[in-house]
Amino acid sequence: MKNIAVIGSGTMGNGIAHTFAQFGYPVVLIDINEEALDRGLATIVKNLDRQVSKGTITAEDKANTLQNISKSTLMRTGVAEADLIVEAATENLDLKLKIFTDLDAYAKAGTILASNTSSISITQIAAATNRGEKVIGMHFMNPVPVMKLVEVIRGYATSDETTAAVMEISSALGKSPVEVNDYPGFVANRILMPMINEAIFTLFEGVAGVHEIDTVMKLGMAHPMGPLQLADFIGLDVCLAIMNVLHDGFGNPKYAPCPLLVNMVMAGKKGVKSGEGFYDYANGPKDAKVAAKFRV
Repeated sequence: MKNIAVIGSGTMGNGIAHTFAQFGYPVVLIDINEEALDRGLATIVKNLDRQVSKGTITAEDKANTLQNISKSTLMRTGVAEADLIVEAATENLDLKLKIFTDLDAYAKAGTILASNTSSISITQIAAATNRGEKVIGMHFMNPVPVMKLVEVIRGYATSDETTAAVMEISSALGKSPVEVNDYPGFVANRILMPMINEAIFTLFEGVAGVHEIDTVMKLGMAHPMGPLQLADFIGLDVCLAIMNVLHDGFGNPKYAPCPLLVNMVMAGKKGVKSGEGFYDYANGPKDAKVAAKFRV
């Protein structure tokens, strides 16, 4: 696989494009308009500058990485030469099904279609195409250029050849790919999201405050970030979407999202992306304060 296309230039998409380009792959970054693409590319530049300042890459590496990235607002032409397409659009089933239907029509017959979904069924996504054996999950972790894990998710029809190729290219990116099967939440979010949901229930039921809950998990369980702050960084809307996938997929009430999580998302309090969640980010993520509603 030599040519890569990435669908979506948001947090995950620009990180995936950055990583492939840094390792020498020509990448077409695709989004619906130039403004979104410019924001994505600006984030890549900022993250590359951070790498240069830390000495992990050189200025020449930065220039080569940016030279490997091109932009497109047209999916049909953007994916035409791709050997691997990674979809990193919003975690919405209908949107992903539409994207994969289009990708199946536009991409070359041998092209592998991968989704960066964090919870949606690869089997269901693959059913929107006529190449189920070529559809697979590549669940990168955020921030993509830094985090080593890639969950490689096999759908019901995913072939051994497709799986081997994606495991190989993930390793070529300096990642540690882990093969998992296609069940709701896969491994990472099947374990992580119920923990976050339980932390929200602990707050909702008045057991402790935001700072106290996060401190217990950081100091008692050696977590680098408390579950409520982590939820803010992931996005409370994303957490809710994943909990709904788990709840619907397993039909088990233990996966029901906490009412507080539901209300916060409905109120537009989505965490870092909206400026407020369990913490207030008025002064930026590094100077977050517990939101006034949750001070105890």
